[in-house]
Amino acid sequence: MPEISRFFGIIIRMFHQEHNPPHFHAEFQGKKAVFDFQGNILRGDLGSKTAVKLVREWVDLRVAELETDWRLAMTGQEIKKIEPLD
Repeated sequence: MPEISRFFGIIIRMFHQEHNPPHFHAEFQGKKAVFDFQGNILRGDLGSKTAVKLVREWVDLRVAELETDWRLAMTGQEIKKIEPLD
């Protein structure tokens, strides 16, 4: 699964030709969660409220890039890296 961003120990990935709704996978210290593009957790748990807050902040800043990557992934094209949270 391609890594699209990494910040503060959080790894963000997106699969190619994934199922709807649009989403991405986040991992922090071995814990995993799936988020939609509004920052809602669809399943899983990152085990840290701070990590979840950081992911949600990142989503708010990068939703357009996430949507672009989702379209690329759905058509089997190369997914672009997205800037991390500073």
